[in-house]
Amino acid sequence: MSCIEGKVILITGASSGFGMVTAKKCVEHGAKVVLGARREDRLSELCNSLGNENAIFKVTDVTNKQNVNDLAKYGIDTFGQIDSLVNNAGIMPLSFIEQGRTDEWDSMIDVNIKGVLYAIDSVYTHMMERGSGQIINISSVAGKRLIPGSAVYSGTKFAVGAISEGLRIESDGKLQVTCIFPGAFETELGASIKDEAMLEYLATQAQYVNLAQPAEIIADAILYALEQKPGVAANEIVLRPTAQDF
Repeated sequence: MSCIEGKVILITGASSGFGMVTAKKCVEHGAKVVLGARREDRLSELCNSLGNENAIFKVTDVTNKQNVNDLAKYGIDTFGQIDSLVNNAGIMPLSFIEQGRTDEWDSMIDVNIKGVLYAIDSVYTHMMERGSGQIINISSVAGKRLIPGSAVYSGTKFAVGAISEGLRIESDGKLQVTCIFPGAFETELGASIKDEAMLEYLATQAQYVNLAQPAEIIADAILYALEQKPGVAANEIVLRPTAQDF
């Protein structure tokens, strides 16, 4: 029997990448999943493939606090509880500060920081009152080290690490808190880079090309964190392709 069999796991950013693959693996191991993302067609297709008895979804913009609260409530109303949160939603429109792409900075702060906080808030009281729960936040190796063009993105991902540590300290030993710092893996994050100067820079950097490894590797790390027995937690997990030097 899997350690997560019968658990109810809420996953944000579930329509692609780490979130989508994690949802599939969780159901394969006997868990129920509550999925949130902005793309209804992808969520519907995913839930149909997983079985409506195992997976439910609600279109969710994590920058909208009410949307996130509604997602958590839907999961609790349907399955009776939320055991674990995988805080996966994020965007990465890298750009050089001199380009002044302030709208993109605002979006990163809203999704990568405020979205993480809203999701934590949506389940925190429920978990603390039950005396147990797991919260897994997805940061990035950019939350440990910067590259040119990553100043704002890295700032948001450093924040995720700090929020995770604060959550661990403040939850009185009741919550299992994990922060995962992925390197280059196959997701749609790169598609959010619109700054032409940044794209040209990345194209000239051989160390950034053809690094990405399958998203399943990070999904397996999330599953590892989910499978930890009560009373312990894998607080930090850093995973990079071996060819990645940053």
